[in-house]
Amino acid sequence: MPKSSLTHFTPQGHAQIVDIGGKDSTHRVAIASGQIVMQPQTLALIQAGTHKKGDVLGIARVAAIMGSKKTAELVPLCHPLALSHVTVDFSLDESLPGVVCQVRCETHGPTGVEMEALTAVQVALLTVYDMCKAVDRQMCMDNIRLLHKAGGRSGTFDERLDAPSPTR
Repeated sequence: MPKSSLTHFTPQGHAQIVDIGGKDSTHRVAIASGQIVMQPQTLALIQAGTHKKGDVLGIARVAAIMGSKKTAELVPLCHPLALSHVTVDFSLDESLPGVVCQVRCETHGPTGVEMEALTAVQVALLTVYDMCKAVDRQMCMDNIRLLHKAGGRSGTFDERLDAPSPTR
């Protein structure tokens, strides 16, 4: 359910970082997902581990974790968070063909970790693109979205239970 006002703006329309000083610290979890579609031959290189640049998904996993930790530096009005846990999972999908990335971020604090999970997915997919662009410049990142969030005043969001967005 959308909020009636955008909290990153003052009543005068000026950008602001949201005041979280009075919010309770709770366990916060967010799960995001996205995919990168590629030529079947590119996916085969990743799957076989024969790409000349090395372990594409291993490097992308580290990049995702680093990206999650740098979110507040990249997104101007995000609060810096102390992440307590980040997991990055990849699955190879021959029907795309491509790679699906799912990231779970956790913290204990007064604000959520949705942006960290979404940033981590994007950075992971960008890293796959960077490592494979020499063999496939037509790769396309797609379907980046929040799957789940829990903790805090706004309650739980779960993509499976809430209405799908009109773009999917």
